[in-house]
Amino acid sequence: SDLRQMLATKSVENIQFLPFLTTDVNNLSWLGYGCLKQDWTLITVNTIGAALQTLYILAYLYYSSSKRAVLLRSLLLLAVLAAGYGYFTLLIADTQTRLTRLGLFCSVFTVGMYLSPLADLAKIVRSKSTRCLSFPLTVTTFLASTSWTLYGLQLHDPYITVPNVPGIVTSVVRFWLFWWYPPGQDKPYRPLHA
Repeated sequence: SDLRQMLATKSVENIQFLPFLTTDVNNLSWLGYGCLKQDWTLITVNTIGAALQTLYILAYLYYSSSKRAVLLRSLLLLAVLAAGYGYFTLLIADTQTRLTRLGLFCSVFTVGMYLSPLADLAKIVRSKSTRCLSFPLTVTTFLASTSWTLYGLQLHDPYITVPNVPGIVTSVVRFWLFWWYPPGQDKPYRPLHA
């Protein structure tokens, strides 16, 4: 829905960039974990997710009025990802150690991804408006984090299970914000002429 809004309005107003960026890096990290673990569920889901998030980032960059800031953030996180890739492939020879450290790296990024939509929490409370939050993204995040938590429990993989629990919690917080500050209440009203 955010992509549809960008295409319809030809603007990124009221659409957060950080969730797109962190989700893309998160998908790419988990893709590496899935390849190392040879888990085709992780590989398939994260390949599709990374491709979609990259499209969202390109659309955001295209419609953004502050292209430089968007590009700098993207390049910074890509540099972190490249450094991580270099570390995990060149410096760690033992596969089990690599899997453990990559799992921890992915876990930290997943927690960051789930916390990123709450970056504007103070602004939301101050303005009493959830306009900058995406309800469809909140629903999707809740469903995805719940699914991955259950999948991690099934595999007995704490690197999948543990970091997805904050996704459930932050989604519940965002649902509460939507309930507390309903989207319709922040619409500007035009004065009536007598």
